[in-house]
Amino acid sequence: MSVILPVAQRGEEILKIKAAAVANGEFNSEWLLQLASAMHATMLERNGVGIAAPQVYISKRLIIVASRPNPRYPDAPEMDAVVMVNPEILEFSQTTCLGEEGCLSVPNERGQVERAQAIKVRYYTLQGEVIETTFEGFPARIVQHEVDHLDGILFVERLN
Repeated sequence: MSVILPVAQRGEEILKIKAAAVANGEFNSEWLLQLASAMHATMLERNGVGIAAPQVYISKRLIIVASRPNPRYPDAPEMDAVVMVNPEILEFSQTTCLGEEGCLSVPNERGQVERAQAIKVRYYTLQGEVIETTFEGFPARIVQHEVDHLDGILFVERLN
């Protein structure tokens, strides 16, 4: 049974700072694997579709993207959870779309945020393998939302 972590709330300092990169020596380490596991459990427990390490008080560039239908996002597409270490968005599509977002760190508040419809991302696995892939639609929105967390930006700062 994984640990459920406390989630930082809007106004807390940890959510405003740029997270540090995960260092080469930290890949595949026990603490990184445990952190990812606890983040995943915390996200599921709170019906999230993504989570970033700063939300659980760890200022490191680690996110999980896991779109699936749940009470908060009934129309979300189903995808396997993807753990991304040091993610970097390489390309944003010209096409954007408005969509509703919420955040585990900003409870009971939702808003329309304009995001790129598709993105190309480079990230590392927990083992340190580099992956380059593209996301479209709702999963692309989640990645952009979570990468914002790594840069100290909350979705409410992007509301029109």
